[in-house]
Amino acid sequence: MTKQVFSSFSLGSLQLKNRYIVAPMTRISADDDGTANETMAQYYERFAKGGFAMVISEGIYTDTLHSQGYLNQPGLATSEHVEAWKTVLRPVKENGAKMIAQLMHAGGQNQGNSYTETTIAPSDIAPKGEQLGFYHGSGPFKTPKAMDEKDIQQVIRSFAASAHNAQQAGFDGVEIHGANGYLLDEFLTEYLNKREDEFGPTIEKALTLFVKIIEAVREATSPDFTVGIRISQGKVSDQLYKWPNGEKDAELIFSTLGNTDLDYIHVTDKDGTAPTFGEGTKSLAQAAKTYSKGKPIIANGMLHDEEKAEKLIKDNHADLISIGTGALANPDLPLMIERGETLRPFQPQEILMPIAHIKEVELNQHILTK
Repeated sequence: MTKQVFSSFSLGSLQLKNRYIVAPMTRISADDDGTANETMAQYYERFAKGGFAMVISEGIYTDTLHSQGYLNQPGLATSEHVEAWKTVLRPVKENGAKMIAQLMHAGGQNQGNSYTETTIAPSDIAPKGEQLGFYHGSGPFKTPKAMDEKDIQQVIRSFAASAHNAQQAGFDGVEIHGANGYLLDEFLTEYLNKREDEFGPTIEKALTLFVKIIEAVREATSPDFTVGIRISQGKVSDQLYKWPNGEKDAELIFSTLGNTDLDYIHVTDKDGTAPTFGEGTKSLAQAAKTYSKGKPIIANGMLHDEEKAEKLIKDNHADLISIGTGALANPDLPLMIERGETLRPFQPQEILMPIAHIKEVELNQHILTK
């Protein structure tokens, strides 16, 4: 009997050959002006050759103002960016995979921006923790400027414009980055959103911005263009953060998103199968599936373990499985699992250190192919 992880799935207008997806992972390997390049094309091609049905790009910045979060992060804000991504997409598609652009605004969790020294966020409160050295960061995060109405409208427009650019480049869809402590997630974070307007301080008000961005992205792209969103509790700068009202907040968030015109919700947790609101509670994927009223769910978090991935799908807690560090170590993970081969362990010192750019050792790694 075919395992569920190797069965096909319809995601919006996309027909996926299996349930394995490459998760978005920051690799800071674009040119200085945010232009994608041949190194990135070779990097992404490996996942398509290795049997993944779909690849979600690293976070791509949306404008030439405040959205960039890392030096050498790629953008989708200029015509040059659009043309460069066409070269990256070509080998991915030629090898049978779909590709989604993850659209990201760094907000206050910003480590490097080529366009400005100023950061913006819901309120003038710096993220917790310190910047990551392997992404060229050091020391505490800057205190951002609290966004005014003009800033918010500009951000909405930037997501819409970059989604349009993604479609022009040939991406199969976009994923709105609402997770991991970046701008949209900051609106959902109790200690970072102290606004007293239609966008805060409550989660219910913060979701107004999410809905407006989803609607704007839909208006800027064709009806058959796939649109998803990524959601988490933990952040780059605060891995242990939990929504203050636990599952009640999850119900509010996922039911609101479930009532939008999204094609999927992508959730990420430390362990994608573990109870996330305390002992005996739902996993984040199960909560998303339950409260979104059946939206397709992509689950992420240590799911290179085939048994965990298979159980999530069989239990109808998720429909698709995204692989992060497991894919860095095994860009041919679907083929390896299908053939019963032992997965290679993830070696962060080899791949992410001292700087997390794409390395020759990755591009030269032997990849199983069909």
